[in-house]
Amino acid sequence: MKSKEKLRIRLLIVDDSPSVRMMLEQLFNSDPAFQVVGSASDGEEAVAAVERLTPDVVTMDILMPRMNGLDATAMIMERHPVPIVIVSGNLDAEEVLTSFKAMEAGALTALPKPRGVSHPEHAADVAMLLQRVKLMAEIRVVRRWPRMAKTNPHPLLPVGEQVTPRVVAIGASTGGPVIINSILAGLKPDFPLPLMIVQHMSPGFIRGFAEWLSLTSRLPVRIASQGESLLPGQVYIAPEGFHMTVAGADRIALIRSAPINGHLPSVSALFRSVAEVCGRQAVGILLSGMGDDGALELKLMKNKGAVTIAQDRESSIIFGMPGEAVKLGAASHVLPPDRIVEYLTSTKGN
Repeated sequence: MKSKEKLRIRLLIVDDSPSVRMMLEQLFNSDPAFQVVGSASDGEEAVAAVERLTPDVVTMDILMPRMNGLDATAMIMERHPVPIVIVSGNLDAEEVLTSFKAMEAGALTALPKPRGVSHPEHAADVAMLLQRVKLMAEIRVVRRWPRMAKTNPHPLLPVGEQVTPRVVAIGASTGGPVIINSILAGLKPDFPLPLMIVQHMSPGFIRGFAEWLSLTSRLPVRIASQGESLLPGQVYIAPEGFHMTVAGADRIALIRSAPINGHLPSVSALFRSVAEVCGRQAVGILLSGMGDDGALELKLMKNKGAVTIAQDRESSIIFGMPGEAVKLGAASHVLPPDRIVEYLTSTKGN
């Protein structure tokens, strides 16, 4: 039987600030689930420390001397894959954008550093950080190669009975940003449908997420606004602190209310409204993520006649949300991202 010491999560802390490293070490060591096995002050030290210490999870700063967190993440994921959580102290545009690029390189998620002990939300910030890093430590990651060979394309999926859809609704959590990025990048500028996206995101990152998507998407991407019309070929991201829903006359309704399934915005809120307003004239897509947000409501969309898609297990970082949908029989199709793009590009709008 393994000792309690063996069962603790071995953590490596990477940050160029000695005071931040000390603060994070104290926070994680206060939780008996963690064992801080080392720290590094820049990306070069981080790469060497991962090889030497074999941690279960790494917290990674972004802006550091010699080698930044983006390059360190890419190198670690190529050489010694390990769950990496970006822990960002400055939520300015450059750092947030680089955090999403680090997710492209293999980091699992990005979190803000806890606010100071005098801040009223300090305890909540610390609790969220500890919980999220624990969850990320359980995820099995795979080696990322510098250049991935493209697979042969699959045959185009038939559209089936779905005709004149009005909207594409997409929901995702951990592992979702990179998949959403690849889906949007695969759509042409004349894509005929509006796309509504709910991505579970730590506070302070959603605007940077939209800006990062805009770098590769040929469709306009923006944070959704109250009452605006859903227009063809436009991408609407749910804003922080609001449920994004569809109202009558294909307009966006933002609702500030309690979290659903622990999330605000919630995928469930979006999918339920799309089912009620659009019925069979919709496509629902549930991507990688922990938990079951959106699974029941994807089944509701399917029952109303919509085409429903769950990301497949093999391409999902976490098969929680799409897996729950598959268990419920909520998915018309279970597909990897490239075939989701193929399906969408075969779909005609009104």
